[in-house]
Amino acid sequence: MNQTIHVAVAVIVHQNDSNKILIAKRPDHVHEGGLWEFPGGKVEQGEHVFEALARELEEELAIFVLQAEPLIKIQHDYPEKSVLLDVWKVTEFSGNAKGNEGQAIDWVSVDQLNEYSFPEANNVIIDELQSELQKAEG
Repeated sequence: MNQTIHVAVAVIVHQNDSNKILIAKRPDHVHEGGLWEFPGGKVEQGEHVFEALARELEEELAIFVLQAEPLIKIQHDYPEKSVLLDVWKVTEFSGNAKGNEGQAIDWVSVDQLNEYSFPEANNVIIDELQSELQKAEG
């Protein structure tokens, strides 16, 4: 059985347009490389998920999380590894998001997420966001 990798994942909501979400392109050399993702990274041993989220977003995007809340947890098994995605919705941050590690980033509307290719585990996040949007428009 594969060891599960605990990942803090951020659904970053644009400060001025709550329908826009930040996505980033995975580097080609990593697992599921070249696909788009919701930013984040591994939770280190003994680290709280929020701390991991804040650390990763500072490293990857040069932003500082001011407010975030848990959104959803997803357990997903790929043939080569298992992941536990601990997804948080970031509703307030400081700084201007940029691809600090050379990665492409984009602000896209929730409706546009289906136009991008994501790792399979991210589909549940997209479904959740689109469901929330439909309820809000309701």
